[in-house]
Amino acid sequence: MSPAAPLIGFDDFMKVDVRVGEVVSADPFPEARKPAYKLTIDFGPEIGTRKSSAQITTHYALDQLVGRRVAAVVNFPPRQIGPFMSEVLTLGFPDAAGEVVLVGVDREVPVGGRLF
Repeated sequence: MSPAAPLIGFDDFMKVDVRVGEVVSADPFPEARKPAYKLTIDFGPEIGTRKSSAQITTHYALDQLVGRRVAAVVNFPPRQIGPFMSEVLTLGFPDAAGEVVLVGVDREVPVGGRLF
């Protein structure tokens, strides 16, 4: 585990735009250096559909992801991951072995909702 990050003000927190989206497609990403999937996530009409490279192959099969609600940072600049342009950062926590467990919601919420 890493130590807590330095204290920030609420205005700094509000600069990070975390939204809930629904995975509409999940595809293999064999070109990635580390095992990953290519996700297409719908964030609703304001943000639209965005793509993400996610290193979640240990705990999730492709057929488990479509229809799943995930949290992602939607206001980072796009990042080139091999031949794929990742537009959002899909969020997760490490398990005891350091493998990613997705952040989700425990009740039905509309896509595009912002974390506060």
